[in-house]
Amino acid sequence: QVQLVESGGGSVQDGGSLTLACLASGDTVSGYCMGWFRRAPGKEREGVATIDDFSNTKYGDSVKGRFTISRDNGKNTLYLQMSNLKPDDTAMYYCARHVGGGSPCPGGKTSLWQPFFGDWGQGTQVTVSS
Repeated sequence: QVQLVESGGGSVQDGGSLTLACLASGDTVSGYCMGWFRRAPGKEREGVATIDDFSNTKYGDSVKGRFTISRDNGKNTLYLQMSNLKPDDTAMYYCARHVGGGSPCPGGKTSLWQPFFGDWGQGTQVTVSS
């Protein structure tokens, strides 16, 4: 069983930047699709970005061009660089590991991604003020 621990959240002003990290322990992330998700107050959790083991990436439309997902398998760590943050980005951010090693990252709408991920962190809060 893998444990995922997110860090790097905080409070920033509109237009600011943050980098989130997700450290995995207990098992490897190598070979797995990894993803970042977020849940804003009063909303459902939604997909933000995914990255496969070849560093192919997918992004939700609302974060394209502003967020960058990356991974370091040697450090068993996933990252999310966030720039030009907006108040609408305020949410709890979660990292997650795909249920199947070697499986591709899911396609389609970000709202369809969650069922493919079976291991989740506890989340880190990002707050963007205007």
